Amino acid sequence: MAASPSALRRAGNEEFRRGQYGPAAALYTRALALLEAAGDAAAPERSVLLANRAACRLKEGACSLCVADCTGALALVPFALKPLLRRAAAYEALERYQLAYVDYKTALQVDCSVPAAHDGVNRMTKALLEQDGVNWRQKLPPIPTVPISAQTRWSIPSAASPGADTPPAAAPRGAPDQTAAGTDRARTLKEEGNELVKKGNHKKAIQKYTESLKLNQECAAYTNRALCYLTLKQYREAVQDCTEALGLDPKNVKALYRRAQALKELKDYKSSIADIESLLKIEPKNTAALRLLQELNRA
Repeated sequence: MAASPSALRRAGNEEFRRGQYGPAAALYTRALALLEAAGDAAAPERSVLLANRAACRLKEGACSLCVADCTGALALVPFALKPLLRRAAAYEALERYQLAYVDYKTALQVDCSVPAAHDGVNRMTKALLEQDGVNWRQKLPPIPTVPISAQTRWSIPSAASPGADTPPAAAPRGAPDQTAAGTDRARTLKEEGNELVKKGNHKKAIQKYTESLKLNQECAAYTNRALCYLTLKQYREAVQDCTEALGLDPKNVKALYRRAQALKELKDYKSSIADIESLLKIEPKNTAALRLLQELNRA
């Protein structure tokens, strides 16, 4: 009796757990072939199989094949989290940082609490900043807007193996309350960070802001953490946080000013002046900005 697609998938998961990525991929391929005739009716299961095979490709370093499988999985089930994260990792390995950034950012819209997505965004921001300068955002492909249905559809397992992948199910009741709780917790962490700044404990404040940002990406948490980085002379990190803040609010005066300060310390005077000039278009009489512009013109 021929094995069913679900049996092949389970066998593939077992091979994956044993580190046998080639045999696992072959089993997923056999399952996909059996489901080919089912068409749209089997779309969720086919998406999972493609995502599982993509995990094998990624483990084997076949990043282009991983991208192809993830793209196929996402065509069947848009905004599925695991294919987004795996494709982002593959793009990152291929040094296609813009595309990796877009996928990590999209994944955060699906679930803002995923550490791998936050870490990926931070790495890609740093890489793109070094590659394209402070205006790197202008070169990005568009980041898709994830519909609310996709944000609440997935119940995210913590297991890393493809065996944890299951077809999408309805979101459990209470998911919006969990989101609200996460936002409240993020606010509390940010306020704890603010108190630590007042006490001069900038290192611990950074930890609080980082925890807050994992739960809720808020402009103030980025600019507050940037201030801590400035104080600790971690200027590249300050630039990165201000850039993230400006992505959320392009006219944020604190982000423009603090990025200009950090860029000045990094001796990127041209970019620093550009930020101050942008700030002065918003607040022409900002005395701190006018003073910094004078310093920059003398540099």
